Amino acid sequence: MSDTFRYQELESWLERGIRELRWREGERLPSIRMLCGERGLSKATVQHALQRLEARGLVEARPKAGYFVCVRSSDLGQPLSRARIEAPRPVSVSDLLLDIMGRSAAFDLLPELRCGDLPPGVVALNRSIGRALRRPAQGSYQYYDEPAGDEGLRAQLALHLSRRGWRVGLDRLCITSGCQNALFLGLMASCSRGDVVAVESPGFYGVMQLIEQLELQVVEVPTGNDSGMDVDALEEVLKRWKVRACIVSPAFATPGGASMPESAKRRLLALADQYDLAVIEDDIYADTAFGPVPDPLKALDDNDRVILCSSFSKSLSRDLRLGWISGGRWHERILQLKLVTQLASSRSLQQGVAEFMADGGYASHLRRQRTGLRERRDQLIAMLSRWPGQVRVSVPRGGLAVWAELSASVDTLEVYPKALEQGVVITPGPLFSSSGQFRNCLRISFAHDWNGARRDALTSLPGLLGLENSNSG
Repeated sequence: MSDTFRYQELESWLERGIRELRWREGERLPSIRMLCGERGLSKATVQHALQRLEARGLVEARPKAGYFVCVRSSDLGQPLSRARIEAPRPVSVSDLLLDIMGRSAAFDLLPELRCGDLPPGVVALNRSIGRALRRPAQGSYQYYDEPAGDEGLRAQLALHLSRRGWRVGLDRLCITSGCQNALFLGLMASCSRGDVVAVESPGFYGVMQLIEQLELQVVEVPTGNDSGMDVDALEEVLKRWKVRACIVSPAFATPGGASMPESAKRRLLALADQYDLAVIEDDIYADTAFGPVPDPLKALDDNDRVILCSSFSKSLSRDLRLGWISGGRWHERILQLKLVTQLASSRSLQQGVAEFMADGGYASHLRRQRTGLRERRDQLIAMLSRWPGQVRVSVPRGGLAVWAELSASVDTLEVYPKALEQGVVITPGPLFSSSGQFRNCLRISFAHDWNGARRDALTSLPGLLGLENSNSG
């Protein structure tokens, strides 16, 4: 058989496998080496067949990862729901949020399933931490670490951030107990009881918890699925009310993975100068980027108005509880608050993470993680595209979740206990608003592998949500 017919035969065989769901949308095809061995073909023949499939939009090549079945999700469309701008109000966090967090279900439909074997990066991290714990401490075990945190870890973080376009001195970084702790310190340093804080809507429910505890008020600013916080809406809010701080996630904001363009970032900073705002940047998802990692908002901050907060919990391990903060003009106050509220961080834990970063372990882990996250995102969107009824889904370029908007008749809060009876934990849309908006929306995570049990759980949701009976027009 000539080479011409051989590549056409392989192309047809692969296409048939895609149509018959042997390889689902977002899944990786067999490697070129495997296809050569199993089909008895030359490398050039296999590459030609794959390139033809790519040209037809059936597969896509990803650098150093292979060929993947394309996600054909154009029929889903982007979510359209938009937050209402309402007067500032105190926050009262829902008991439902506490229930979800108590089940460790923030990013898993089936938290009881757990996530299986540790990824290689976490195994290497644990070894680094173990070495740090065994290293002679020369009596330091009897002393607290300095409030700013281990110098070696701060040096590695400064190097990591410089690769994203922001050069920061070690004296402008402080180690925290995760990003939530960093956000807490940022709010305490920049706000007083009763102050108004502008937040993204839909936005991070953890911020609502902090605002409630600090007895602040919240005003919600609409957020777009493509461009993040609506800066026009923010300006309208600033004209109407005295706002002391604005919390924003420019890179892959939860729940939908929105990212702010640079023009919006610059305008936000201009508004901060005009209205004397503290801008608290939640940068926790940036390292999950499927493509180039966006520069932090802090890199554009010429007037020290941005308090950058982040951690390793979304990019490495939620069990690690190590984060960092750079407090701008409030940095000295933040160091004092850390000393009062936390005293110090674990020196050995910090040294282990610093070694892991210096040895290239973190960079290697991120490369593997980003490939897996993108694959799981595509698989999730492909499964959601087969749901009945009106389903609109965000397609983030980073982060851990999509935002799904369902038919207006669906009430996800009412469905929560019904799903729980089936062992499935959903994350209803109203959790991402202080005023109970987005009742027909869900955040659905792709943080974990889509094994059979999680696929079955996701497949069961349309019935629980009543989508079969909703209008599909």
